[in-house]
Amino acid sequence: MQVTETKNEGLSREYSVVIPQTLLAEKLDAKLEEIKPQVHLKGFRPGKAPTSFLKKLYGPNLMGELIQEQMGAAEGEALKDAKPAMQPRPDMKEGLIDDVVKGDADLEYTMHVELLPEITPQGIDAITLEKMVIDLPEDEVEEELTKLAEQNKSYEDKGEGAEAADGDRLVIDFKGSIDGEVFEGGSAEGVDLDLGSNTFIPGFEEQLTGTKAGDEKTINVTFPDDYGAEHLAGKEAQFEVAVKEVKAPGETTLDDDFAKQLGLDDLEALRGRIKEMVQGRYDSQSRLHMKRALLDQLDDGHDFELPPGMVKAEFEQIWAQVEGSERDEEDKDKSEDELKADYQKIAERRVRLGLLLAEIGKDANVEVPQEELSRAIQGQAMQMGMDVNQFYQILGDRPDIVAQIRAPLFEEKVVDHLIEKADVTEKTVSKDELMAEPGE
Repeated sequence: MQVTETKNEGLSREYSVVIPQTLLAEKLDAKLEEIKPQVHLKGFRPGKAPTSFLKKLYGPNLMGELIQEQMGAAEGEALKDAKPAMQPRPDMKEGLIDDVVKGDADLEYTMHVELLPEITPQGIDAITLEKMVIDLPEDEVEEELTKLAEQNKSYEDKGEGAEAADGDRLVIDFKGSIDGEVFEGGSAEGVDLDLGSNTFIPGFEEQLTGTKAGDEKTINVTFPDDYGAEHLAGKEAQFEVAVKEVKAPGETTLDDDFAKQLGLDDLEALRGRIKEMVQGRYDSQSRLHMKRALLDQLDDGHDFELPPGMVKAEFEQIWAQVEGSERDEEDKDKSEDELKADYQKIAERRVRLGLLLAEIGKDANVEVPQEELSRAIQGQAMQMGMDVNQFYQILGDRPDIVAQIRAPLFEEKVVDHLIEKADVTEKTVSKDELMAEPGE
């Protein structure tokens, strides 16, 4: 095997790789001899099948494995003293692999590699940050309590013959069909429906206003064009609805009994829990401002060469999101070239900060606890609608996916580490200032 460096420019490297056919043939013969004792073929005693016959039978698959193995070895030799930024990219003439498998050619190709830059974090012991704080508005705590009471309303049967009105809760059975065919997920029994909640398809709830327990009604609706299930989006549907019960909301009193229904000792304990929740929301927003200021300082204080492939991949991901959404007000008058230039800078910033935070985290021995990673993996599985155990099986062969899930957790740990080291002063601000977009 010959691995020769042919290009060395900045972070880019190219290598000429030649893996002789004779080497591959030797390794193939050795592999065939290794498996021969285990092969049981009709007409041959165990271990007595001719090597030429085994080569014809198993050679192509084994040669494919050997090619991958030798390419990996070439990659290891080329990069033994380097840190690749991305997976090395082999470039070979079309049809070469087929010729190599047949034994008609050497495996000869060019390997393109981008390396990670050498990074020396600067000034991380001199970071200064402001922590935005506000005086917690008591009326907001009361508003949250009122909302909680609304969400936990009790309902009582309105009685025989009572008509359903806005705000009432119905218990219904329904069966949906499109063009006379019942569709999957369009039927259910014993479903609670609060009139006016707008939780069902537009137009569904309004047609049930005035119904009574025992009524059966046919409802015609059209699924929105942007409905989540693509096979239903924009389709006209018919629902056969049976109204089982009509209930009216009862009075909810904010007292100790209400708090006990929610598992707390009394109303003051509930009020304290609500206060913690509201405060936590403001603390999270305050951290977002600190994180933005921290990243700005890190970005301003570092300038190093970036792997072009990483920047390109980041830009393409950002641009795909831009093309798939409506433009912001500030972007509406910009040309595509102007927008691309803006998002190119954002991609460069993200890659620069990602590499820098990774280096800082490595130097500080920052780690993501396994329980946090497990929770994130389980959350990802639920988001994808997959069984958690099945998702773990997939991850066993896809360390890249695990790395993608871990990356944002690691970044937040590094940010926490830097905030703890920083010189932080508090600044009392208004609610509007705190809730503004970080950076504005």
